[in-house]
Amino acid sequence: MRGLRVEELAAEAGVSTALIYYHFKDRAGILRHTLEFISDRADRYTADAEGTDGPFDPHQELERSLLLEFQDLPEVRENSTAWGELRASAVFEPELRADLARAGLTWVHEVASLLAQACPAAPAPTLTASAERLTALLEGLSTRWLTDGLSVAHARTLMREAVAVELGHLRRTWAADA
Repeated sequence: MRGLRVEELAAEAGVSTALIYYHFKDRAGILRHTLEFISDRADRYTADAEGTDGPFDPHQELERSLLLEFQDLPEVRENSTAWGELRASAVFEPELRADLARAGLTWVHEVASLLAQACPAAPAPTLTASAERLTALLEGLSTRWLTDGLSVAHARTLMREAVAVELGHLRRTWAADA
């Protein structure tokens, strides 16, 4: 997306650049709308998977939620690609950072909430730190998966192992204090 030119977007959409600017205002507006679109689409494909093979215990629910980001489906691959491109664009486009940070924080809080179900004795800051580690790892694994550095199966295995490590650490640390 860093190399995205409005003229190319307009040509691909079959509309004038003026219409693109009218609707999105500027390149940052295009990127913000892209972020909204991929967030909504991720919500849909994760919600569509809810209730399948359930009910889940908290560990399984956390794992399932994260593993849904590693699927060989076009919309999942596109979302992962767009997320990575948006993150890279934010390095050069400061006006995009706040929106991206909000989306990332929402995701971290969702993961922290799932961790809290699995380890209710852990304090919120500790759960947030675990969620930050898991979501950052997922983003890195996703980049490697999308560039054929890892198979989807191996990325999922690594994510499962990371969830087990985080939950093991939380339970060892906070079960004794409960």
